[in-house]
Amino acid sequence: MTTKPNPVPAVGVTAYLSPPDATAAIAFYTKAFGAEEVAHIPTEDGKRVMHSCLRINGGLLMMSDPFPEHGYPFEKPQGFVLHLQVDDVDAWWKRATEAGCEVTMKLEKQFWGDRYGQVRDPFGFTWSMGASAA
Repeated sequence: MTTKPNPVPAVGVTAYLSPPDATAAIAFYTKAFGAEEVAHIPTEDGKRVMHSCLRINGGLLMMSDPFPEHGYPFEKPQGFVLHLQVDDVDAWWKRATEAGCEVTMKLEKQFWGDRYGQVRDPFGFTWSMGASAA
């Protein structure tokens, strides 16, 4: 078991995902979004992730593998978007798409002034990225 003390501040809202393969998702988010894993608790047999906490762009994202035997099966993601407001959206976009994210909304200047777009990761989760346009 690998943990670091108090990686989660008691403020805000933190998303908690259960992708079909948390180990693969952690590796992908590290590559695509520069994630840093700050906590990791495997199952006793080491075959699944019981809990992981990632830091991405200063925010936190938690996840675990699905546990259908305990009433938590994998369900297709729907009804939400994970948003990254970043300083250099073109660099973040390039890294994410080169890592394998599928473009679902082209990155371009929007009516509210940001450069903004959306991608879907290989696990079915939608991510949006934006930055203030100069």
